[in-house]
Amino acid sequence: MNRITVNRLRQRLARGEFAVLVELTPARGSRIADHARTAAALAAVPQIASASITSNAGGHPGEDPIPVARAVADIGLTPNVHLTCVWMDRRGLARELDRLQALGLENVFAMTGDWPVERTTVRPRFDLDSVQLTAMIAERRAAGFPFHIAVAVSPFKHTEAETLLQYVKLEKKRAAGADLVITQLGYDVAKFAELARYRDEHCPGLPLIGCVAVLTRRVAEKLAAGELAGCTIAPTLLAAVRRESGAPDGGHAAALERTAQLIAVLRGLGYAGVYVVGLTRRPRELAQLLARAEALASHWKQAADALAIGRHEGFRLYEPGAPGRPWWRFPLFRQRVFGALSRVAPTSDTRLHALLRRVATTMVRRPGLVTLTRTVEQAIKIPLFGCKECGNCVLSYTEYVCPMTCPKDQRNGACGGSIDGWCEVERKPCVWIEVYESAKRAGRLDGLRVYVPPPDRSLGATSSWLNYFLGRDIRPGVPHA
Repeated sequence: MNRITVNRLRQRLARGEFAVLVELTPARGSRIADHARTAAALAAVPQIASASITSNAGGHPGEDPIPVARAVADIGLTPNVHLTCVWMDRRGLARELDRLQALGLENVFAMTGDWPVERTTVRPRFDLDSVQLTAMIAERRAAGFPFHIAVAVSPFKHTEAETLLQYVKLEKKRAAGADLVITQLGYDVAKFAELARYRDEHCPGLPLIGCVAVLTRRVAEKLAAGELAGCTIAPTLLAAVRRESGAPDGGHAAALERTAQLIAVLRGLGYAGVYVVGLTRRPRELAQLLARAEALASHWKQAADALAIGRHEGFRLYEPGAPGRPWWRFPLFRQRVFGALSRVAPTSDTRLHALLRRVATTMVRRPGLVTLTRTVEQAIKIPLFGCKECGNCVLSYTEYVCPMTCPKDQRNGACGGSIDGWCEVERKPCVWIEVYESAKRAGRLDGLRVYVPPPDRSLGATSSWLNYFLGRDIRPGVPHA
């Protein structure tokens, strides 16, 4: 039986107290008993509100986080369970929520998830994206169980498109039911400040948790090599860490001081807490780090100046003169042609729609016509859009760029894994960059805030045209089960 009677994470955020979450990573082959001992040591650090338990962190295989969460709860420490879309469809995710509910575990960190680093003959699922998963959990909450939903955002992007796509997707997550947001790992203080300002303007009241890690040379070199999806390091900061690594302690003291400074800065910027990575098994050192950050709290602006070496070159939302990383311009032939067609011959709630619905109703009774329709649709949409035949076409909501051409099937915006506009999975531009560029040039950026529901997978390999006119498909604004 769980000893947890109070959700310390929820409680501290509600009280406006600075909340510390510590990442606990159940790597493949690790033992629950070992994690329980770690949790017991962490529970003795009074600043810690929660142990955040990962699921296949960084794309590396790991153990099931839920039994670990139960052990953590039994110790008396509030768990925050990561739930990702990598390997489970919506039915599997629903079962995971059932398990959490049965154990009385409220805190869920809803994420798309990192692409697996190990080669496998089984393709990851990505049936839902993080916005859709957040909405799914919120539906469970509305049904009676008090799920507390954390979501992720990455402000550490260097192009305009990536930056705004992250922020607009955050708005969608908030609208879907998110209770707090945890940032990607980063060291650019100006970007932390940018996110705080955007939150104040567009998602007021949403608690921000900043992700911090002790920046040893090993971590810095991984960031520089692009080994952590979506994470980067400024060349000036990398050079400083390399210099510091020549100290007798390998630069460890300098790295701890820099981390304490960052925690103090985040507190000064109005962040509700921090998410600490890498000190889980050194609770004494973690307690010292938090104490040092507390001592620096009144000098956070000076600390921010000291951390300015972490500033990365690139786009700044609130600095009009700051150039973004150079990016190519996509041709807009498809968007112009099909956008014009939709304006000239609108098919929603019109006489034309009613006529085409009658035609589709007649056609669907004749298998030959159904096959012909699908063949014609394929002949047009595959070469033009890379159509994957999901049967639930939402091209008009994504600037006539098929979201299913994203390896993760992201229908509500880019994931956080891209770097300088390049996809985390394949060596190609992120498909959402083209969506953004098209929407901006056409003055339709507000359209990117529209929530796109998950597709009906049973309609795969069928004609989306027929599905649309027969009312079978799932798309924005249409009630669905």
